[in-house]
Amino acid sequence: MSNPTQAIRPGKPLSEARPDSSRWARAGVRRLVDRLATRTVTVGGLIIIGAILAILLVIVAEVIPLFRPPTAARLESVTAKALPAPSAVGVDEYREIAYLLTADGIAFRRTRDGSPVPGPSLEGLAGATVTAHSPFGRGAVGLGTSDGRLLPVTVKFQVAFQDGTRTITPDLAETAPLVLDPAGRPIRLLAYAETAAGPKAAALLDSGELVLLATQETRPLIGDPVRQEVRSRLPLPPGTRPTALALDIRGEDLYIGTAGGELLRADLRDPAAPALSDPIRVASAPGAPVTLLGFILGDRTLIVGDQAGGVAAWRWLQEERREPRLARIYRFRKHPGPVAAFDASRRDKSFVTADDSGSLQVHYATSGATLLSLTGESGVVRGVAYAPKADGLLVADAGGRLSHWPVQNPHPETTLRTLFGTVWYEGYNAPEHVWQSTGGTDDFEAKLSLTPLIYGTLKGTFYALIFAVPIALLSALYASQFMHPTLKGIVKPTVEIMAALPSVVLGFLAGLWLAPQVERVVPGIFLALLVVPAGILLAVGAWRFAPPAFRKSVKAGSEVGLLLPLVAGSLLVSFWLGGLVEQWLLQGDYRAFLLSALGLTYDQRNSLVVGIAMGFAVIPIIFTIAEDSLSNVPQHLVAGSLALGATRWQTALRVVLPTASPGIFSAVMIGFGRAVGETMIVLMATGNTPIMDGSIFNGFRALSANIAVELPEAPEGGTLFRTLFLAALLLFAMTFVVNTAAELIRLRLRKRYRTL
Repeated sequence: MSNPTQAIRPGKPLSEARPDSSRWARAGVRRLVDRLATRTVTVGGLIIIGAILAILLVIVAEVIPLFRPPTAARLESVTAKALPAPSAVGVDEYREIAYLLTADGIAFRRTRDGSPVPGPSLEGLAGATVTAHSPFGRGAVGLGTSDGRLLPVTVKFQVAFQDGTRTITPDLAETAPLVLDPAGRPIRLLAYAETAAGPKAAALLDSGELVLLATQETRPLIGDPVRQEVRSRLPLPPGTRPTALALDIRGEDLYIGTAGGELLRADLRDPAAPALSDPIRVASAPGAPVTLLGFILGDRTLIVGDQAGGVAAWRWLQEERREPRLARIYRFRKHPGPVAAFDASRRDKSFVTADDSGSLQVHYATSGATLLSLTGESGVVRGVAYAPKADGLLVADAGGRLSHWPVQNPHPETTLRTLFGTVWYEGYNAPEHVWQSTGGTDDFEAKLSLTPLIYGTLKGTFYALIFAVPIALLSALYASQFMHPTLKGIVKPTVEIMAALPSVVLGFLAGLWLAPQVERVVPGIFLALLVVPAGILLAVGAWRFAPPAFRKSVKAGSEVGLLLPLVAGSLLVSFWLGGLVEQWLLQGDYRAFLLSALGLTYDQRNSLVVGIAMGFAVIPIIFTIAEDSLSNVPQHLVAGSLALGATRWQTALRVVLPTASPGIFSAVMIGFGRAVGETMIVLMATGNTPIMDGSIFNGFRALSANIAVELPEAPEGGTLFRTLFLAALLLFAMTFVVNTAAELIRLRLRKRYRTL
């Protein structure tokens, strides 16, 4: 028998409830996985933020040197031993050997201690003394003698390396002397240039006469060319006392500074009949004599120094519909004393000036900025030299003392003004924004204004959004509120797949196929803005009069299938009407009409093409995010609106659209960021020309495309290299500011409409 104590009692379970250990185990695993997932996502997010900050730090580190101020530290001065008072000074590229011009010729001294360096003497002097000279550092230097001759001399340095030791040997290359004054009178001022036709010179004699020497080359039909020296005198206005001369390296323009603070220009293109312009007052103070004239690299900009310490840059401008004229470009910081010496850099547009008290200033001719102000030792300055590598200055005073200044100035052309403001470049008749980083000559000046690139970036983005935003937002509104679910299930994935198309493919198609097609139908494209909406409105009106049986056969929300052929037909009608308009109203060629009537040129690869191509790339992003926001509006809001008698269209515009506005705004801003950072479409679908023109028929260059084009060929650490990193920093800042503003506005809109 069974134990009666174990008998089953009515109303009690068979056994006591026990906890399900497997269920608790599964819950623990889920909690562990949840914690691991949370920490993994958190760590991944921190890694992404850290990577972005690291990229930002790298970019900033490359940009900072652009804005570091130049520095110079004076070394201990030395005295050129056993040397009379010099009148000019130069230095080799390593700043080890200085060459000084004295009345007896050219002497060489070491910059570290002033000791003599063995070197050749000037044989062409032949007992005469040097009384004048042309500027050093410009190839051959002309030496004027006390007997009216011109001695062309080139200072050279032979560099040799043996057992790791550098040896520098100075040398002088002389050519045959030229007779400037047959009477043998001393030369007081001299300007000299070696041109393709031969040497040209201008000299002020001790008698006050200004004489010219030019070489003319005659090419006979048979035989070698024959060169002939042409001497002439240049008559000056009465009372003119020249104090400085400057002749450009082409031998075309001679500038004459006077004791009255005026400047005259003589056109020497015809050596037999030089033309003298009217005097122009150039001194910084009334009556201050001009003390020096000199050219910077390229010999297009003339530097004028005067007795009052003023330094200014002047150029000869040849403008359309105006007489050629001398124009002052910049005034630089004044010296405390009369400007006594000048030398120009052989690498860029910087130059150095010195006054007679030893004060030095380094300027940059293009930006108009004074980069350095240095105070030297007291002593009358006789010469200053800018080192060939632009990494040092050498000053010689009347006592033969040499002062050496190593200079650190790797980016003299970079200022906020040159990067973002208008700059008056050589060859331009007014200040402009220009990006032009390469050129064909050594004296070319890089023009690195980022303003045209910023303008091009915003221009391309504007036209892309003008095309993409209306189409994307209206499509998203229709798909979320009116389209049949079956059709929506096909359309939305198709549009999302469009976002996966590589931008290089879109750019390739836009540049090679779309641009020529658009060029053929430009009038029709603009007419489509009127014809297509009119066709749709006519179709809607016709739909109301369609037979009820036909209307019932079309599923609600799939009417768009009937509109697509209509839109295609409307586009064809627009293109056909555009041809008629071009033939009847635009003189048969809209490009010629744009040029003659509006002054607009049509480039095949232009902003219109970029707007269509880049808009096509942006539409999927805006459509997807906006459609999700519209579809996620709570259904009770839609149902309540419809229950109160509102139509579907009224509900969509007045309830759904405001409620989804934060998401819609985010979609537009993300599309904006996509357009700003686009590279390949902009690069391939435009002329990639960095111009600032609002015309839709012209191209542009964007920041991103410019980085892609220029960075592979930019020398590492150079000004162009760092400026491109600055462009990348600007792109980063633009997207950061736009996204931050978009998030703030989105949160504000969300707070406003979340109570609905």
